[in-house]
Amino acid sequence: AGRSRFPAAVHGGRDVIQLLFNGLVTGLLVALPALALSLTFGVLRFANFAIGAMLTAGAYLIWAFNALAGWPLPAAVAAGAAGSALLALAADWLVFRPLRDRSGVTLLVASMGLAFVLENAVRLAAGGATRGYEVAASRPIRLAGLRINQEQVLTLAVTVAALAAVWLLLRHTRLGRAMRAVADNAPLAAVRGISQSRVVAATWAVAGVLTALAGLLVGLDIGVDPLMGWNYLLPVFAAAILGGIGQPLAAVPGALLLGVAAELSTLWLPPHYRAVVAFALMALCLLLRPAGLFGSRWVTR
Repeated sequence: AGRSRFPAAVHGGRDVIQLLFNGLVTGLLVALPALALSLTFGVLRFANFAIGAMLTAGAYLIWAFNALAGWPLPAAVAAGAAGSALLALAADWLVFRPLRDRSGVTLLVASMGLAFVLENAVRLAAGGATRGYEVAASRPIRLAGLRINQEQVLTLAVTVAALAAVWLLLRHTRLGRAMRAVADNAPLAAVRGISQSRVVAATWAVAGVLTALAGLLVGLDIGVDPLMGWNYLLPVFAAAILGGIGQPLAAVPGALLLGVAAELSTLWLPPHYRAVVAFALMALCLLLRPAGLFGSRWVTR
């Protein structure tokens, strides 16, 4: 368990409120990579299995600028996010672009190979030991009976800002409208003069930035290690599917629901069963509502 989580022995309503708050923070942490996964799926129509490895690579890039180069954390985050966006663009150019006309299954398998390469490249470059960012230690804040860590405050601030930026991009910019048009109907968007290559590049860049920010938050919570993204892969997919994969912003309520359910499950289950709760919710959603809570059925003509 990470530092943002607290013992699950619950003896009153105040402890339930603490679990609800922890669940919201956990859900927001999962929301960023889930949003990145849903964005790439909506535009490229394949499930990017490398999303966890991209999170890991982004976390290590920020760690390298912060701990090795000695940059302050805000500057390291900016440089690491930019580097992660460039890495995502390079991965698209080298791996996915040559396979653009292949099936979604082919691209899924290619993303598995990319995940293997990224994780092992990180392990080769930085070793297998758990790393940490150079940040000052701080005491938890007590507020209305809640115990709030500095990492939780940072998670709330960074995630809300990132989600607001993506919402503004998708809803109020020409690029965002082009991304939504390609996701809805790529052939029709091409007929209308929308450059699909430009949209694809923008999608990968945004996904790279989101996964780097998620890597930062996970690293602050549990430390930076080569398997950190792999450990978050199931919750990320579960959140995207629960909200409605292909509907990018729907991944956010899916992640919040998943986080709250996982934390509340510790009232009855040991904490290490959180992953089982994520899998159970995903399976239940696939059985009862395959399109997700906010998704719509695909119609093939």
